[in-house]
Amino acid sequence: MSSYVTRKTPGDTAWFRHDRFGMFIHFGLYALPSRHEWVKNHECTPEEKYQKYFDHFNPDLFDAREWARQAKAAGMKYAVLTTKHHEGFCLFDSQYTDYKSTNTPFGRDLVREYADAFRAEGLKVGFYYSLIDWHHPDFPIDMLHPRRNDPDAFEQNQGRDMHKYAEYMRNQVRELLTNYGKIDILWFDFSYSGNKPEPGKEWMKGKGKDDWEAEELIALARSLQPGIIIDNRTEMEQDLWTPEQYQPLEWIRHKETGELVTWEACQTFSGSWGYYRDETSWKSPEMLVRMLVNTVALGGNLLMNVGPTSRGYFDYRAVDALKAYGEWMKYNGRSIYGCTMAEPELLKTLPADCRYTQSEDGKRLYIHLFAYPFKHLQIHGLAGKVEYVQFLHDGSELLYTEKKVNHFSEGATQADDLLVIELPDVKPNVLVPVIEVFLK
Repeated sequence: MSSYVTRKTPGDTAWFRHDRFGMFIHFGLYALPSRHEWVKNHECTPEEKYQKYFDHFNPDLFDAREWARQAKAAGMKYAVLTTKHHEGFCLFDSQYTDYKSTNTPFGRDLVREYADAFRAEGLKVGFYYSLIDWHHPDFPIDMLHPRRNDPDAFEQNQGRDMHKYAEYMRNQVRELLTNYGKIDILWFDFSYSGNKPEPGKEWMKGKGKDDWEAEELIALARSLQPGIIIDNRTEMEQDLWTPEQYQPLEWIRHKETGELVTWEACQTFSGSWGYYRDETSWKSPEMLVRMLVNTVALGGNLLMNVGPTSRGYFDYRAVDALKAYGEWMKYNGRSIYGCTMAEPELLKTLPADCRYTQSEDGKRLYIHLFAYPFKHLQIHGLAGKVEYVQFLHDGSELLYTEKKVNHFSEGATQADDLLVIELPDVKPNVLVPVIEVFLK
């Protein structure tokens, strides 16, 4: 069994740590301008100008079942949808606002269709909910607000009541966790109390757990869905640590206790989360697979994002990326599901250009070849510990020797702890080949 023990959490993360791979979906009015989900912030767009996106929101090609099928085919086991992003627009039929998808030309509760479709495909269902709301009249103007640069921003801010807004959030979270069946993940985003405004504008201070009234918000969520998993972006530690848009180099640890935590890297296929028509920074299929492997090799999950077009379908570049994952996961998913970081003793002699994952029961070691070696893969520390070796993608046997390289050269490596796996000269037609080692 794996010797790694993670910090105890309020929710049960066992299924989450097994499934390892999920789909993030950022969808909202920002899909229409299609130049970043923060377009309202970046361009300081006033409400009356942003209203045109609400008036024309009509994802006529949206099919939640197709989204779910594509996620499942990619090897993803759960999903998280933006029920409301920072722009304040709701994809569900909330009774607490008119700023919702059911009041647009689309006229449908997109969250309901998403939840039903993903659940029907056997995927766990998650809801993202923004703590920030640039549309709500009680949300105070701060350094991230689209109205921050208005000459009369201070005057506009007068009378805004954060307590009323916090109550609004609780009311909507109650709707989300009451009206849509079992919800597995609640993904809040985000706190920024550490952001300090420029001198003279102290009233634009950032916001954190006290502003969100986070204790009450989270207590409500857990009372409605006791088994739910919640991230820590309210500034309250819960179940998940969520590093964003970077690749951790080690298992995430608790800053104070040093304990290993349950963590999930959230990443994008390109640079933005929402649909961005003209973006060119799309990751290669090989990089995408490596990111998944690197994450699980450090005991984490990967939540990979798709930003649908304003007509409601996945852009061809996103489809290609999902297909790359699906092709690899179809044959190599066993090295991801139910796997974690390899035991410390094994990691001490990790070969160059390789990544290990290991099954939770400790019986199988998976060697991911980031650079394909010529003829032999030499691993110290495994001699006498191996029962059988094969390529994972096709289950073909790989022969091995112990203590020395099976080669006539006088300079061939010899060592009592050495395992030498013999490889074909030509790399298999797999983005990242995986060797499955059955341990004694």
